[in-house]
Amino acid sequence: MRNVIRTFVAVEVSPDVRARAGQLMSSFRELGAAVKWVEPHQLHLTVKFLGDVDARELPQVCSAVGEAVRELPAFEIEFVGAGAFPTAARPRTLWMGVGRGTEGLIEVHERVERGLERLGFRREGRRFHPHLTIGRVRGAGSAALGARLAELASFVGGVSSVDEVVVFSSELAREGPTYEAMFQAPLEG
Repeated sequence: MRNVIRTFVAVEVSPDVRARAGQLMSSFRELGAAVKWVEPHQLHLTVKFLGDVDARELPQVCSAVGEAVRELPAFEIEFVGAGAFPTAARPRTLWMGVGRGTEGLIEVHERVERGLERLGFRREGRRFHPHLTIGRVRGAGSAALGARLAELASFVGGVSSVDEVVVFSSELAREGPTYEAMFQAPLEG
């Protein structure tokens, strides 16, 4: 039997960003829409989702991620605004956007993609859009959510330093996922 671990690569966010994301979620909760909210302590900005990875391959994955980001300098990201995928009119995923630091995150993503592609992981088909997922809409999206998103276009979500990229495991449970850091790859450039 194969031992597989659900794996993703992410950037952790500061306590200030987590607190502001909690305020944003509270603003949406008032609307009463059916949304599965991300617990503030679980918030992270996903760089690359790998899915189920054979546990024997994890050392190679961690090494590839570390090599990919090692030469990059640390930088800051600023979270601004709120939005939804696919659109505000049909929200399925609610998120906080990234303003300053977007280019740095795109560079991190591209380097991680290239490093993992060499190990046989497929590139993401869509363009990378840095964001912090805060909730997933259950069932039909609420029109009130779209209206609230328009009001929050200039929401200030705080600043976070990006000085490492983390390889996480994700264990799914009825209460929600549990994430565990398996490897930290510092930006040393």
